[in-house]
Amino acid sequence: MKYHFDLAAVLHGEYGALFLKGIKLTLLLTGEAWVLAMVIGIFLAVIRLGGGVVVEKIVATYVAYHQNVPMLVQILLWYFGIASLLPAFVQSWVNDHNGEFLYSVIAIGLCMAAYVSEDIRSGLRAIHYGQQEAARSLGLSYFKTMRHVVLPQAIRVATPPLINHSVLLFKNTSLAMAIGAAELSYASREVENHTFRTFESYLVATLVYLTISLCIMGAGAVAARKYRIVGR
Repeated sequence: MKYHFDLAAVLHGEYGALFLKGIKLTLLLTGEAWVLAMVIGIFLAVIRLGGGVVVEKIVATYVAYHQNVPMLVQILLWYFGIASLLPAFVQSWVNDHNGEFLYSVIAIGLCMAAYVSEDIRSGLRAIHYGQQEAARSLGLSYFKTMRHVVLPQAIRVATPPLINHSVLLFKNTSLAMAIGAAELSYASREVENHTFRTFESYLVATLVYLTISLCIMGAGAVAARKYRIVGR
């Protein structure tokens, strides 16, 4: 029997709404995890550079752990492991406020922070140390020197790898399906289960992931050209 391709069968009515909900949750998960990764990643890079041997080893251990343990395992650890160690009232509150989403944000954000910190550290090391010395000689503290002089330049230098890891973060949100977060991959599986149209269901997911990834890469390329340091 010849297979009849029917894309509309997975896009009309409640199925289309399910896809839209999944896309919305995926973008929200991406945005919140990205912010968490950037904040923690920048902080780790800054303290690793000027925090001494002990701090450097602690951050290096953090980076090694998150870069060598699969992100799926980290998500499962947060959802089934760390969550069970929390006080009962905290577990209840988290479960009442979309715990699958919250734990996914935390796990993905903390994992990607390790990659961001390495990107920023490379950017910091690319800035001539003389700029730090000049800023310190003017009376700026280490953190003010980083904030106002070195870090803005380092982020511009690190923009290309940061773009790549932003795309990776977006794609890895699909792993949240493992703990029941109703993002795009989860929505695709639900539609496939109801319609029995496997090809059409995952084709929609593929096209959405591809489109958004290309948009992130395109926006990142524009930003990289606009904010690149002249001469680099």
